[in-house]
Amino acid sequence: MNSASPRVIIHEVGLRDGLQMESQTIPTERKLQWLRRLLETGVDIIQVGSFVHPGKVPQMADTDELFRSLAEGDGIPARVTLSALVLNEKGFARAAECGVKLLCLGVSASETHSMKNTGMPVTEATKRIVAIAREATRSGMSVQVSVQSAFGCGFEGAVPEEQVMRIIRSYLDAGLRTISLADTAGHATPDMVKKRFGDILDLDPQVELACHFHNTYGLGLANVWAAYERGVTTFESSVAGLGGCPFTRVAGGNVSTEDMVHMFRRMNVRRDIRLDPLIDLARDVAGFFGREMPGMVYRVGQIK
Repeated sequence: MNSASPRVIIHEVGLRDGLQMESQTIPTERKLQWLRRLLETGVDIIQVGSFVHPGKVPQMADTDELFRSLAEGDGIPARVTLSALVLNEKGFARAAECGVKLLCLGVSASETHSMKNTGMPVTEATKRIVAIAREATRSGMSVQVSVQSAFGCGFEGAVPEEQVMRIIRSYLDAGLRTISLADTAGHATPDMVKKRFGDILDLDPQVELACHFHNTYGLGLANVWAAYERGVTTFESSVAGLGGCPFTRVAGGNVSTEDMVHMFRRMNVRRDIRLDPLIDLARDVAGFFGREMPGMVYRVGQIK
């Protein structure tokens, strides 16, 4: 990693984005076991869950309980931040009550996806999310705001770049400087990744950039590396490659955390992340669900 390269922050989202599509109920205690094992890997941020309506996303019904259990226990390293996703004011109130340190909020650039995901058109969702983000910032929370479907939509196809940038400008005008682009439908290509993030940096070179890619069409890691080269610092991924948005047309898994860490380590980036525990956890996840997971490295092992 040369002096011009950005730092890398690993944001593990398997317990939220990874599990939200699963029909099989995962006991809270099993989630806590997986959480504790993730704490041992050296990843920087762990997304515990989302404060959403349990009727829409039943797997997230125990998010409040997970945060309370973690607060009552010990062994959370000071270097690890626990995050959560919220989509509306009720979710924010629950997150604040649970003492969430990093709040993740997002607006879809696709009208169809926005309506399916939040029940709101893009303009209304943007206003409400910006207001929540500002309130969260005033209350002392760290905040990351995202644009979902930033590279395309499974229902609409191409998403106008201006729609993405309109949301970005709303964030920047509100003083929100930690911004993620999410490839909800998995339509991104490396050239699109560099262009979108480059456009944001043209507006504000000091912005903290994050990315969230799905591997629906097999380009997840290629897009991760393109984002890294363009100056993105935070990379969201899911152990074993679990996940996918239940409100898009073709749901594909997230970039696999152990695959991404393996790639970075091979290129002398973030060699401090413990890969073996990640691989062991991915195998445990695969065993729990009784099926092969999308990740590759957990199956073949790492290159020593």
